[in-house]
Amino acid sequence: MDESQITRYLDRLGATRPPEPDARGLRTLQLAHLRAVPFENLSVHLGEPIVLEPGALFDKIVTRRRGGFCYEVNGLFAELLTALGYRVTLLAARVFHGTTPGPLFDHLALRVDLEEPWLVDVGFGDFADEPLRLGERAEQEDGGGVFRIAPAPGDHGDLDVLHRGEQGYRLTMRPYELGDFVPTCWWQTTSPQSHFTRSTVCTLRTERGRTTISGARLIRTEHGERTEHVLDEAGLRAAYLDHFGIALDRIPTAPGTPGRA
Repeated sequence: MDESQITRYLDRLGATRPPEPDARGLRTLQLAHLRAVPFENLSVHLGEPIVLEPGALFDKIVTRRRGGFCYEVNGLFAELLTALGYRVTLLAARVFHGTTPGPLFDHLALRVDLEEPWLVDVGFGDFADEPLRLGERAEQEDGGGVFRIAPAPGDHGDLDVLHRGEQGYRLTMRPYELGDFVPTCWWQTTSPQSHFTRSTVCTLRTERGRTTISGARLIRTEHGERTEHVLDEAGLRAAYLDHFGIALDRIPTAPGTPGRA
């Protein structure tokens, strides 16, 4: 990522360049990312290809001002952090469904090594506002809730990440490359068993809570108070533009979305 791209990416986030690659700058960048770039799977339902290559991700997220799911937003965020001087490792994770972890590569998260290792994740929807200390076993709390990182059962060195007492995902500490996630990304975007093909989601952290469009529902949480409205096609288009800056010439056709055949 060259200097021009760094500047454009930071502008997309509404953030300034950290004076040095430290924990304070990392916290600022993660929260700025969560408030500027939505977690969304609209491409799956718009028939748009998802290409896990830095140039394609930059075009989508920065130039076209869209969002993406974990492979996309964490994949590109890793490129920015690396360009800013951070030491970044891509980690694979198994997302829990109840008490059962899914397959490896189900999720992509980031490890950033400073004086201590940090878990960075801007691609898991409702999650931590700030990086989590990977070496800390006590509870960690921020605006996103209460988190805990615990050794997973067995002797493999994996770590379970819990949010509000519930298991979120299981991390493996082995480093991977972005290309290693391509097969599972393809499965997530094509399999009828993938939850990404079953419904649409677009969600963004806000200063007062969170705004989400799920199917035809606009869900807003402000200071813990939740409101929900079902929108028609015109209302959905307006909501995507007003809340996420996403202009659509047609709405995604997923179950529960008006206009689905």
